[in-house]
Amino acid sequence: MSDDGDMEIYDLRVSVDRIEGRSVCGMAVGDHFDLTESAHLTIPDGKHFCVYALASVLPFLAAKQRELAAGDWLAQDSHFICPDPGERLVMKVERTGKRRMNSADLT
Repeated sequence: MSDDGDMEIYDLRVSVDRIEGRSVCGMAVGDHFDLTESAHLTIPDGKHFCVYALASVLPFLAAKQRELAAGDWLAQDSHFICPDPGERLVMKVERTGKRRMNSADLT
């Protein structure tokens, strides 16, 4: 296995892009978490991220961390919505960096 890794993966930032209803979870535009090194989720000190908003975006993050075909809908879409219909919290997933990793270190 080479020291520089056998796969490339993106680090991600998931941030609150807008709130179209009323914020019942106490989050605000700009609140975010980072997903780095495949599985390291960090939230800034003193902040929180709603577990229901997290649950709605979580299934898509592994795919967003990898290269996707140009025609793949997930390569084109970066917005996800919290399931609370009264809140309508919209999150944006952005790639913040790319790193090489050893797949053997992740399994």
